[in-house]
Amino acid sequence: MNAAQPTVAFVPWYRQRWPWILMSGPAIVLVAGVITTWIAFETADGLVADDYYRKGLAINKVIAREEKARSLGLTADIDSKGGRLRVRLAGDAPEAIFAHLVHATRSGHDARLRLARGADGVYEAALPALPPGRWRLALEDPRGSWRIAREGM
Repeated sequence: MNAAQPTVAFVPWYRQRWPWILMSGPAIVLVAGVITTWIAFETADGLVADDYYRKGLAINKVIAREEKARSLGLTADIDSKGGRLRVRLAGDAPEAIFAHLVHATRSGHDARLRLARGADGVYEAALPALPPGRWRLALEDPRGSWRIAREGM
């Protein structure tokens, strides 16, 4: 008795499903790695301050200037609507002040404005178009003897 052997059809590996399913995971990871690397190089973030060490050492001077503003009784009411920056200072204030607009992560977006005092005692200047993000505003007199800082504009 000779039993007939069952015939098995030979199917090459590339026509089967499992090798492709097993290779798809590493292939997806490789593509995602290339995309992530491209995004990282296209949106490279530089240092916010190139001289961060020197600025870190000067923090005591900044704190002293903020204390001086408090001792002079200077307070600021800030309005940044309508494309204008308006500041009303309470206390003895100079003819003009400077406003430093500092972006939290992108130093290239920082701006320095000179605000002149109007007839009503309000300091005002045109506000440049600011990209979205977290902003810090620092007001100071032209001599740099006092400073008022605010988070979130």
